[in-house]
Formats: sequence, structure tokens, C-alpha cells
Amino acid sequence: MGAIGAYLAALAIAVGLGLPLAVMLASQAQARAAAAAVESIARQPEAAGDIRFSLILGLALIESLVIYVLVAFSFCKVNCLALSKSLNLPKPPLSEGGDEKWSVRLKSCRK
Repeated sequence: MGAIGAYLAALAIAVGLGLPLAVMLASQAQARAAAAAVESIARQPEAAGDIRFSLILGLALIESLVIYVLVAFSFCKVNCLALSKSLNLPKPPLSEGGDEKWSVRLKSCRK
């Protein structure tokens, strides 16, 4: 059970830190792309249409990578929940559904 617990802990850390990291890096990349596009349009206004098209295409590709990360991490979370359910591990105390004991603990924490 120790190795599986370590796996679940590592998975929780990866999901909790990986998605925000991906979003931060993607937002930096989008900001750099927009800044470069604005600078290029300022230097060569007659090519504004081509630059704008390339910018929109690049931003769409960057955003799609973030969506892929979100989907991958949601699969990891589903895997984590399914594994913990199959091993009969206790439910986390912040979940709404489940045993009466957890609901009582949750209600007492909210007071």
C-alpha cells in the first residue's frame, strides 16, 4: 500500500502544480507573440494582414496545448479517484458526497 500511496500523492502534486505551470508558461508565450506581432505591424504596416493571421494561428496552437494539458490532467484525476476507490481508501474530508461521517466532519468544519 505504501507504493500506491506514494503514486497517488505524486499524482496529486503533478495535477495540482502541472496545470498552473502550463497556463503560466502559455500566457507568457502568448504575450511574447502578441508583442512581436505588434512590433512587426509597426515596422511594416502593409503586411498587417499576414502578420495578424500568423498571430491568430500561433495563439490558437498555444491555447490548444493548454487544453491538451487540462484533458490529460483530468484523466489523471479520474485515474487517481478510480484507483483509490478500488483500493477502498478513505474519502477525502472535503468531498460533499459519501459517508455520513465525512458529511458530519464537513459540516462541523464549516461552522
